[in-house]
Amino acid sequence: MADREDRGPVEEPEEISPLTLNRLSFYLRCLRQLQEERVKRISSQDLAGRFNLSATQIRKDLAQFGEFGIRGVGYDVDELADHLNQLLGLDRRHAMLIVGMGNLGSALAQYLGFNYGAFRVVAGVDRDPAKVGRSLGSFVVRPVDDLPAVVRESGAEIGVLAVPAEAAQENCDRLIKAGIKAVLNFAPIRLKGIPGVPLKNVDLRIYLEELAFFLR
Repeated sequence: MADREDRGPVEEPEEISPLTLNRLSFYLRCLRQLQEERVKRISSQDLAGRFNLSATQIRKDLAQFGEFGIRGVGYDVDELADHLNQLLGLDRRHAMLIVGMGNLGSALAQYLGFNYGAFRVVAGVDRDPAKVGRSLGSFVVRPVDDLPAVVRESGAEIGVLAVPAEAAQENCDRLIKAGIKAVLNFAPIRLKGIPGVPLKNVDLRIYLEELAFFLR
């Protein structure tokens, strides 16, 4: 019998680091591209070479969740993609609600990455009367005061904050109180969440400033 490329099955780690999750997500993206190219099997070395990754890191990351590859044969692309899809919780739909329907919020509502596969923007709210009632995608913008009803009616579980920094914490608290289960914050401020409700802060300016440092 051929040797497995990874170690035998192990229990899923209780906690997975954000960096590992980021890599798993990228591996899945690579595997989907391979599926489009009708590639059936690939080794960790070839996977690393094609997508500028580390073969050692790939094997180390995947070994945390079981055995997938056969030494000398490689990974079954469909099987590994299905496993990562399930592991990352992408085997079911995730409905999203956007707070703040200005330029950023409107762009996010129409962004393909927010409306493809497991993710769908199903609702949006704003405090500006001029934006309320506007149709965008599959929903009509509602007043922010309707947030509890919008969450309940739409089934949204991920809240996206596209509001000014000074309004971010207040609206984050509103989302959580309304029953939202996770929050993605685009406001340029780090927010305080509560245990049990994952909160991710995305400040694009930080990445620009990092690039500026290297361009000195």
